[in-house]
Amino acid sequence: MFNDATILITGGTGSFGHKCTEMLFEHYSPRKVIIFSRDEFKQYEMSLLFPTDRFPNIRFFLGDVRDKDRLWRAFHGVDFIIHAAAMKQVPAAEYNPTECIKTNITGAQNVVNMAADRGVKKVMALSTDKAANPINLYGATKLCSDKLFVAANAFVGSSKTRFSVVRYGNVLGSRGSVVPLFERQRETGRLTVTDPRMTRFWITREQGVQFVLRCMENMLGGEVFVPKLPSMNIMDLAEAIAPGCAVDITGIRPGEKIHEIMVPAADSRRTLEFDDHYAIMPDDEDLAARMRGKGKNVPDGFEYESGTNPWKLGCEELRTMLENM
Repeated sequence: MFNDATILITGGTGSFGHKCTEMLFEHYSPRKVIIFSRDEFKQYEMSLLFPTDRFPNIRFFLGDVRDKDRLWRAFHGVDFIIHAAAMKQVPAAEYNPTECIKTNITGAQNVVNMAADRGVKKVMALSTDKAANPINLYGATKLCSDKLFVAANAFVGSSKTRFSVVRYGNVLGSRGSVVPLFERQRETGRLTVTDPRMTRFWITREQGVQFVLRCMENMLGGEVFVPKLPSMNIMDLAEAIAPGCAVDITGIRPGEKIHEIMVPAADSRRTLEFDDHYAIMPDDEDLAARMRGKGKNVPDGFEYESGTNPWKLGCEELRTMLENM
């Protein structure tokens, strides 16, 4: 699907954008890959990793998802969009709520409108486990964004543009991840852990990109795709990164959960299970009907939570994943 196609990645200078760009050029022959982001220095740094003499089909486009006019220009001739732009640091969002809302909600609506107006074929939005039963502003804005992308399939009507969402957990080694924090603290011999009971879903950047691209190929429009992932306990991660280091328990931070959820129990009636993922169907009956028979219904009240997830990673498995980052 991506051969001879133009793919645009919003927030393309982030961790996901780097890996996605690398894999698009490695496994496909795209006509063009457009990196859309608002930080010119990050674009300059990324251009050093993807020089035009080796990657003649890459383009860097400065702009902000808050700016509809700029999106209109950027989306000209684009076939597929991966919407990765977001303000995602929980504390920053709590202290700057209007900025978070402008990027994560207004920006999402702008992407939806401009993609439909420009006739983009498919748009895949990246979500987060924090959007399921959110307790912080970041999660609430991403839940709202998810709803906007799912609902967009109804209002575009006969337009060819289709919208779906991928929701996954913590990305190993991404910006803001606890991994680089533990690696820095390892030098001091002491780590800080908020709560020893804490669990998280865990995915590598490569796995995340593979899942997004595969879901884009298979999407009908309106699905929220959730990969089946292993969970890890924060104390096991600490031992994997810094064995023998002392651990200081600092207490859970505002807006933080002990365990994360990717499929809430309230969505179980609309959730289908597949071999390696779940798909939460839209409320719209016409759209949902197209997906029936493609998976099996999960039990009523089913909840996909990191604490009760039977697939757990131990220290050695985590250490292996870290070594292969």
